[in-house]
Amino acid sequence: MTNLNLFSQIISKLDRSSFKNFVREKETDKHQKGYSSWIQLISMLFCQFAKSQSVRDISNGLRSATGNLNHLSIRKAPSKSTIS
Repeated sequence: MTNLNLFSQIISKLDRSSFKNFVREKETDKHQKGYSSWIQLISMLFCQFAKSQSVRDISNGLRSATGNLNHLSIRKAPSKSTIS
């Protein structure tokens, strides 16, 4: 069994299919270029749980968890400019 961290365990409780249906219904990813609504949600939840004070904290925190990003359904951590 894979050793998951607490953040990925919390994210796994989210209903991904309901989220996809909501995104499709509201068309929030209609013109997205690599930064989907799911990645935005993960970034903002990480910001709240990590009590980040800056965009750099969010970006570096997600980048440091590169091994666990697969569990969050993210291929690559977003950059500072993308998050902001």
